[in-house]
Amino acid sequence: MGKSAKENKKKGSGIFKGPEFLRKFIVSLKRRPQNIPFLIFIIAFCVYSLGLTNVSNTTARILGRNMGLYGFITMLFSILLIVCFMNSFPRRKKPNYPMLILMFAMTAVVFFCDFKYREIVKTALTRSENPVKLEVYIAKAYNMLYTHEILLIIASVLTLLIPVYKKLLNMIPTGVVIEGNDQMGEIELSDDQ
Repeated sequence: MGKSAKENKKKGSGIFKGPEFLRKFIVSLKRRPQNIPFLIFIIAFCVYSLGLTNVSNTTARILGRNMGLYGFITMLFSILLIVCFMNSFPRRKKPNYPMLILMFAMTAVVFFCDFKYREIVKTALTRSENPVKLEVYIAKAYNMLYTHEILLIIASVLTLLIPVYKKLLNMIPTGVVIEGNDQMGEIELSDDQ
C-alpha cells in the first residue's frame, strides 16, 4: 500500500460517516438502483387501486363512451407493467430489453387511458346540453387520475435514468472502518511448514 493510500485511510476518505441503517440502505440502492422507479410504480398502482371506487362511481354516473374499458385497461396494465418491470431487471444479469420495451408500451397505454378518461369527465361536466353536476367522487377520481399520470411520468423518467444515478450512487462512500485492519501490512508470513 502506497503512502498516499495510507494517508487517505487515516483521514477517513471513502468511509461512511452516518447511521448504520442509512449505510445499509445506500448499499442496497447501489446494488439495485432500479428499486427507486419500481417503488414509484408501486405507489402509482396503489394510488389508482385506492381510488378505484371513485372511478367506478364516476363511470356509473357519467356513462361516457368507453369509460369502463379505459378503467379496466388501466387496472390490468398497471398490474402487468409491474410484472414486466420485475422481469426487466433479473439479478446479476443485463436488463431484459424486450420486457423493458413492453413495460414502457404498457405505461404509455395506461397514461393514454387516464388522459382519455379525464377528457370524458371534463366534457361531461362542461357540455352545454345537460351537463353532469360535479360530485365529490367525480372530483376525487379526476384528481386521482391526474396524480396517477404524474407518477407514471416520474417512474418512466427514473427508469430511463437508471444508468445516470447508478453512477452517482456508486460515488457515495459506504466503506466501514474495521479495527485492526490498519496493521495488515505488518503481518509477515513465516516459512514454517
